[in-house]
Amino acid sequence: MNAFKSVMLGGAVLVLLAGSAFADTMTPVGVWRSIDDKTKKERSIIRITEVNGEFKGVVEKVFDQPGDDPAHLCKECKDERKDKPIVGMTILWGLKKDGAGWSGGEILDPKNGKIYRAKMSLSEDGRSLNVRGFIGVSLIGRTQTWWREQ
Repeated sequence: MNAFKSVMLGGAVLVLLAGSAFADTMTPVGVWRSIDDKTKKERSIIRITEVNGEFKGVVEKVFDQPGDDPAHLCKECKDERKDKPIVGMTILWGLKKDGAGWSGGEILDPKNGKIYRAKMSLSEDGRSLNVRGFIGVSLIGRTQTWWREQ
């Protein structure tokens, strides 16, 4: 009887751990590899965090692309980010849960220094994140697919 209880307890623990791992993939919190929607090449590693229901993304690494500033500074930024390193910069902020996705925030494109409205949605398996930056209405904008790193 004790062996049976041990097996059942072990099985229950595995189910809980598997459920927890699945729940972790159903949120944008984590580390993502961004893919440029135009060149289809990897652009950066971004860590998304959540504080009090608000999601933000900070650049952890930039992958060199032709035409990039070799120092990876935000040369085109118009605000306090002007000429600051892109690595360590918050480029995504203010998004909140909205139905099946997240919206209401903004995203900075460090390449042109412009700030756009933003929304994002996870794939069903939680391994990819569609991040859309747009002006005014969502129809006028661009979408990048980011891939979960961890």
